[in-house]
Amino acid sequence: MIEVVSAPNSVLRVTSQQSGVRGKIQVPGDKSISHRALFLGALAQGTTKVSGLLLGEDPRSTAACFRALGAQISPLNSDQITIEGVGGDLQEPLDILDAGNSGTTMRLILGVLASQPGKFFSLTGDRSLRSRPMARVTKPLRSFGAQIWGRESGSKAPLAVLGMNLTPSHYFSPIASAQVKSCLLLAGLNLEAETIITEPERSRDHSERMLKAFGADLRVEGNTVHLRGGAKLQGQTVVVPGDISSAAYWLVAASIVPGSELLIENVGVNPTRTGILEVLLAMGADITQQNYREVTGEPVADLLVRSASLQGVEIKGAVIPRLIDEIPILAVAAACADGKTVISDAAELRVKESDRISAMVTELLKLGVDVSERADGMEIVGGRPLHGCELQTYEDHRVAMSLAIAGLVAQGDTEIAEVDCIKISYPDFMARLLEVTSGWHGD
Repeated sequence: MIEVVSAPNSVLRVTSQQSGVRGKIQVPGDKSISHRALFLGALAQGTTKVSGLLLGEDPRSTAACFRALGAQISPLNSDQITIEGVGGDLQEPLDILDAGNSGTTMRLILGVLASQPGKFFSLTGDRSLRSRPMARVTKPLRSFGAQIWGRESGSKAPLAVLGMNLTPSHYFSPIASAQVKSCLLLAGLNLEAETIITEPERSRDHSERMLKAFGADLRVEGNTVHLRGGAKLQGQTVVVPGDISSAAYWLVAASIVPGSELLIENVGVNPTRTGILEVLLAMGADITQQNYREVTGEPVADLLVRSASLQGVEIKGAVIPRLIDEIPILAVAAACADGKTVISDAAELRVKESDRISAMVTELLKLGVDVSERADGMEIVGGRPLHGCELQTYEDHRVAMSLAIAGLVAQGDTEIAEVDCIKISYPDFMARLLEVTSGWHGD
């Protein structure tokens, strides 16, 4: 039984699933690609048409910011939208830009704003976003000559930006971060010189792919990206594939609930994002890619997953940037696997919408999981039965959905408070949970 009780912050009740997770579903459009389609469509000359756009709260925040900066973006009432771009020449907004809960919106738009000479911008976000670190982008932008002010020496919002003629250099990022890389590439679009970014490991490359499609002068050499500024972006037609981060919940659900067989259609399988598939396969998951194709420069496939006996593994190093958002649900998979799983090199999780290491360890312990916290991850000894209980989400959408999947295999009822946050990235998650399980009761 799946039950949602409507309240100021809805409560989700999940009963252990007896009949398997079965059927055929599609997941929402990729959140990373949706953001970038909005960014580049707004900055390009002419018309951009986007289909498959994620209709979550985070892309809505990006769209609202660019409307305030002069772009014309049709209402996000369906996943088919049209953008009339400003050609890179943004207007000064009349009010403070609000990035909502979206770290991607705030970190990427700082690069755009910092490179608009003589224009002033201010931006903020919700309580969660105002607590998250921005120094990872403000520091390299300042090394290019950006003028940015804010709380804690410009490391937290609210932030103020005075656009400048930036002087880019070769930035060696201490972390593999698509947000840092994308912020600097967007800043580099307005500059005549070459912007160069080198990462210790290759992070997701959606920005590079889409920038090239829109006409940017960009090349990639290993872990280094070169962008020659000055090229005029031209509006394009963009098809957004399904988000593998959203598919991850169903991949794990169908793996850990006995008797499951689920087909997840139209999932983006960009190799910089498929760490979740690699780790689950290493754990013994039964996942098959079908109907592999390429859509608007992004590889796409249908994923068939059946229940399987999982084994503990070690998750660390170069794979971490390619599955950082999927670690909460991988922790649930590890709880249901035989043997020990050790997750390390994932300290980045502590500065997401919540401290996801602490949050997942705390809630898994309530479920009866043998789990311990590490500075940069967690250690999980799987195989114990899970027991239903009352859980908290910390208003973090990925924690909430991961705990919902855990509830499918926990004995008895699991009650999860404050699940409205799921709308940030997966507005119809509850409906899909109903669709692949055996019942819905609500009020």
